[in-house]
Amino acid sequence: MAVVKCAIELRIPDILQKHDTPMTVAELASELGCSSSLLYRIMRFLIQSKIFQEKPISDTSLGYALTPLSRLLTRHGKQSMADFVLLESSPVMLAPWHKLSAMVLGSQNTPFEAAHGDDLWKFTAANPSHSKLINDAMACDARNAVRAVIEGCPELFEGLKTVVDVGGGDGTALGLIVEACPWIQGINLDLPHVVSVAPAWKGVEHVGGSMFDHIPKADAAYLMKVLHDWGDDECIDILRKCREAIPQDTGKVIIVESIVGLEENHEFEDVVLMLDMVMMAHTSTGKERTLNEWSYVFDEAGFTRYTIKQIRSYHSVIEVYP
Repeated sequence: MAVVKCAIELRIPDILQKHDTPMTVAELASELGCSSSLLYRIMRFLIQSKIFQEKPISDTSLGYALTPLSRLLTRHGKQSMADFVLLESSPVMLAPWHKLSAMVLGSQNTPFEAAHGDDLWKFTAANPSHSKLINDAMACDARNAVRAVIEGCPELFEGLKTVVDVGGGDGTALGLIVEACPWIQGINLDLPHVVSVAPAWKGVEHVGGSMFDHIPKADAAYLMKVLHDWGDDECIDILRKCREAIPQDTGKVIIVESIVGLEENHEFEDVVLMLDMVMMAHTSTGKERTLNEWSYVFDEAGFTRYTIKQIRSYHSVIEVYP
């Protein structure tokens, strides 16, 4: 991942996209103002890893070109995952992995606390640069997830006039939902230090506050990759607050999360289990859940039924009803 991070920081995907035709190592090195020999070694590795590819320029020379994978590493593409890679490869997020074995052997501190002295949320609130890194990463992840949700469940938001995105970050997910469903008035709830720097989105009101204290009233509550950050007790608390915020007869909670071991989504199981390790390293009690584990928190939070819909993603869409 460190070499992929290097390519993003050097803007190699963006340069190749802008050039539009394969570039020789000399051309790319000239554009970057760097050593051809070092660049060659980096690109040789990334080509072997299928990140980039070589294509003929002439009968005697080859040039570097993008692959579908490296197109996701351009900084401003609609499907870009560059910011997510930069977050997960940052020193702050890598350090907890080196503390994982101590936790398994019984250390009282979580890996993130052992590495940084505070849990992820307190550390992020106190470090604006890391907060921005997280918000940017969550925004790029949201762009891809919301697209899959809208395409896979076009009826999901029908009949809803208001939706509150609980833990919605900078509002990217809700902004895209409202853009696709302009009849919705959106409320984006996140901590004050997050929404204070969030961009404006048409049809979206930013509200600063804690989901553990109060959730604004709406026809539906939307939680995307929020509950996996928390243990069962916290999830039950959040879901109870959501139940209080929605109409008891017509309301619902829309949850976009992974489900471990779901047969219908087996092609993404490697991704889901990797995310479970990320939760272990970076959060205090978070985890990816099996269907039985999800059922438990729904029941304990006072919900009576739920449905699951598969989309073209490692996420599932779960609709939970009072």
